[in-house]
Amino acid sequence: MMRKLALIVVLLALGAAGWAVWDLYQPYRGFADRVMVEIAPGTSAPDIADLLVSRGVLAHRWPFLARYLVGRTRHRLKAGEYLFDRPLRPIDVLRRLNMGDVFLYSVVIPEGSDRFDIARILADRMAIDPADFLHRTEQASLITDLDPDAPSLEGYLFPDTYRFPRRVTADTVIATMLARFRHILQTRLRDDFTPDAASLHRVVTLASLVEKETPDPAERPIVAGVFTRRLEKGMLLQCDPTVVYAARLAHRDVGVIRVSDLNFDSPFNTYHHPGLPPGPIANPGESSLHAAFHPADGDELYFVSNNHGGHIFSSTLAGHQHNVAGYRREEAAARREASAHATAPARSVSPKKRTRSTRVGGSSKSVSPSQ
Repeated sequence: MMRKLALIVVLLALGAAGWAVWDLYQPYRGFADRVMVEIAPGTSAPDIADLLVSRGVLAHRWPFLARYLVGRTRHRLKAGEYLFDRPLRPIDVLRRLNMGDVFLYSVVIPEGSDRFDIARILADRMAIDPADFLHRTEQASLITDLDPDAPSLEGYLFPDTYRFPRRVTADTVIATMLARFRHILQTRLRDDFTPDAASLHRVVTLASLVEKETPDPAERPIVAGVFTRRLEKGMLLQCDPTVVYAARLAHRDVGVIRVSDLNFDSPFNTYHHPGLPPGPIANPGESSLHAAFHPADGDELYFVSNNHGGHIFSSTLAGHQHNVAGYRREEAAARREASAHATAPARSVSPKKRTRSTRVGGSSKSVSPSQ
């Protein structure tokens, strides 16, 4: 009798083991479309299994747990946020948690973003405290080997598309962006870069001005050339974005730049102080960095917006003033047209005859440099 009982127990155990192995390799999906599962740090394996069952990722808990216990000396289930959007075998679910294949959020940092812009983006996308991010990016110690004169990390937080897990820290984001800058410098710009900290400081600062002045990659070497020649001649750079950045550092709001802004005493204000500002005013992309390494030759010393996304360049003050006058006439005409459209009475339109609306566009840009 005891032998029969023992045999029954053995057969049941083998049957259960066989069923468990079979279950581990059966795709399962108990959710409708997709489900996000967050596993908090320190969650036990049984609690993780229960969570996965409750969210419809697993049909049964114990085959998953049994397989985990077999290999737990080699692997641990990792905390994080996991996205499940298709049927998976429990063995594949286990592998994902062992590997820490967590869901990553895409974060786009546009070229020309400064630290304040990046803080806002990270607050929106990753819930990172903007004050904490700004405080940490004020510390330049992470780049002293590249630029010992850098007043902050501004200029070295490379603008790009990044992917971060939920609850990423400001330190991790900063380290990732700085690593990306170093990679770009050592690979795509390796023929330009020389291990000269003073030179790099100047190049990145100049590139940040170029980045903020024009969105057109074709214009960037020309703008870099204008600023380089003005520096050589001892002329004020009179770069409007430096005025805006000076205001941001002082927690002042700047909409339309006014005389009081141009006269604001800040070392970053290139209307008030000669030479380049003490450091970058934004984080330039690869194109602007390349332009700053290779400013275009020429004799242009001035430029003004053409009201169409580009600029008109000139080599004399008289020519520049002529271009400024044209810019202001076109801007005034655009304002009048916009005002006329805003105040014109609405007219009924026949169902058989439609009028085509006219879109008045083009944002005006302050003149820079003007002298």
